[in-house]
Amino acid sequence: MSISISNSAPHQATAAISTLTSKITEYSQWRANLIATIDEYIDWSGHAEALNAIQELRLYDIKEILKKDQLVLAFLAEFSRGKTETINALFFSDFNQRLLPSEPGRTTMCPTEIFWSDKEEPCIKLLPIETRQSDDTLSYLKTTPDVWHKIRLDIDSADAMKQTLRALVQKREVDIDTAKRLGFWNEDDSSMQRQLAESGKVEIPVWRHALINYPHPLLKNGLVVLDTPGLNTMGAEPELTLSILPNAQAILFLTATDTGITKSDMQIWNSYVQKRAAHKLVVLNKIDILWDGLESDAEVEMLIQKQIKNTAHELGLDAHNIFAISAQKALVAKIRKDAALLKRSGINHLENSLAEQMVQSKHEILGRAVVTECSNMIRASRKIAQIRIDGVKNQLAELRELQHKSHDASKEILAKVVAERKRYESSILTFNQGGEKIKRLSSKLLRHLSLGYLDTTLAQTKQDMGDSWTTVGLNRNIREITRLAINLAEEISTEGQIIKKHADELYQLFWSKHGFEKTEAVQLDMRHFIENIQALEKVTEEFCSSPVNLLTEKNFLIRKFFLGLGVQIQAIFEQAHLDCTHWLNQVIGELKNQINVHKIALDQRAESLMESHNNADKVIKNIANAEKDLAKYQDQSNQLDATLLKLMRSAKFNTDHHKEGSAESNMVHLNIATKSNVSEREMGKPSIKFDAPFI
Repeated sequence: MSISISNSAPHQATAAISTLTSKITEYSQWRANLIATIDEYIDWSGHAEALNAIQELRLYDIKEILKKDQLVLAFLAEFSRGKTETINALFFSDFNQRLLPSEPGRTTMCPTEIFWSDKEEPCIKLLPIETRQSDDTLSYLKTTPDVWHKIRLDIDSADAMKQTLRALVQKREVDIDTAKRLGFWNEDDSSMQRQLAESGKVEIPVWRHALINYPHPLLKNGLVVLDTPGLNTMGAEPELTLSILPNAQAILFLTATDTGITKSDMQIWNSYVQKRAAHKLVVLNKIDILWDGLESDAEVEMLIQKQIKNTAHELGLDAHNIFAISAQKALVAKIRKDAALLKRSGINHLENSLAEQMVQSKHEILGRAVVTECSNMIRASRKIAQIRIDGVKNQLAELRELQHKSHDASKEILAKVVAERKRYESSILTFNQGGEKIKRLSSKLLRHLSLGYLDTTLAQTKQDMGDSWTTVGLNRNIREITRLAINLAEEISTEGQIIKKHADELYQLFWSKHGFEKTEAVQLDMRHFIENIQALEKVTEEFCSSPVNLLTEKNFLIRKFFLGLGVQIQAIFEQAHLDCTHWLNQVIGELKNQINVHKIALDQRAESLMESHNNADKVIKNIANAEKDLAKYQDQSNQLDATLLKLMRSAKFNTDHHKEGSAESNMVHLNIATKSNVSEREMGKPSIKFDAPFI
């Protein structure tokens, strides 16, 4: 069967699917508008020569964040809950058949990420299960193409696509020692015990992880779908818990009408969803088993509502976040264009809520951060524009006064400007001395976050663990790392206060002596760093106390968890280093830019007055030039106001729903993932590797 992939969403029986499509498309357009506004500001700065190289690089980084941004939706469930069928119904019904393998029993055998990147052809990449025996993390392996088995996807044939994707469910038999070594043996699993008794072998997945690059319209707009396996496989991949799942904007946790909430369902809920996801929806799937024709529609609805109420009670969740659906009937309805069946399947309501929560989550996080930082930069440029305007106005006033003054009086005007310039040069000397002091303190501050210090700490922790790899040792060491990190953050904050004090003295100097706007340096905020470290400590404590760990060989699992933990800690330190560097660049950066512009304005005033002294023609010419400059600077200022207004309007979706924090008092944390920020050590293969961005 032939299908066509276009840039528009596939046609469906009702407008319900367009809610999800339109919301994600709307979000994609919102990002594009933000990028266009930033480009407008960059163009303005090019004409006005108002930004330095550091600021321009920062704007480039923010644009890259927006371009690479993704909406991540994770599906979690035990086997046979209809998870993959739900993904088919939500996103791939345009194939008019099941795209991802979905059948009774254990289908999804490895975590699968579905996304689109135009840097590569449509394909599926599969990571061999044997890679679990190495210390390499999934994040690192994603940067190593040679270890993946790649299969090209024929997107013009649904049948060929379906056949290729069957690789996701491939299994093989191994002996019990291999199963234990790879973290798959579970002595409480009756099916494994039966397999071992019958054949002396245990079934395990062929693949550890799968990446599907597919040009679906929703995926092109930044949606990423994460399909996870059941509890046994989830427990053997700590990186899912530490890094992949926390990237999700929403988590869909599936239960089934025919099973109810089982023990393993509760383990997944407690270990991976309940306390980990800010936005979570629970899907009560397979409600069509109640459609047996023996009860009326009203009676069926009563049964469904009763199950929703029971599920909400067991999970400790509001019933409004539980959605009763039939994924199988929804897929059939979309393929057959059956609006009545689609409505009865319940998937419309799920799609609407999903769209709202995912997009709102991203607006809440990314929108606030980008708009706050960019608006602060534009406001700083607005101050510079005003300094230029004030300088030209002063120049005009002096030139016009010069026209009507005697020779001796004009000398007084010139002497006044020269004296102001000398006073200013004295202040610049003070600024340079203060800047050198801040520079020395900055170097000391950044050394606290050096990877050399961190590597030494992690190496010592690994040495302390030795070959024991126990939960007690893991818990003890993460608590020690947290204590060291908090002490470090407090020391950095103290040094940041000293730097801020010196910066404030410089701001005060130029306010009191030269009429600059009264302001203070931005406060360094280490809360984000501390919260992230504490979050890892909490995750580790939950990991060490969870019965899920008993499902795999503990030595294997604890070692994997520790390695993943090291990656996450290093990522937190990397981000803190970036945040502190950014803060240090801006702590007196705005004042430095104002000083440079004010100095140029003073020089121009002095030069103009000296040229005009005793020369009436020069006075008239310089007045005309100053009037042109004033008009140009006022126009530049108006352009800035228009750009700032566009930026604030682009944030309207976010501010309508959530109150923004103070732009001046909050440090904004943007996780930048661009080539300019990739260190040389990431290109190699260190024992602890930096966690690469999701996908």
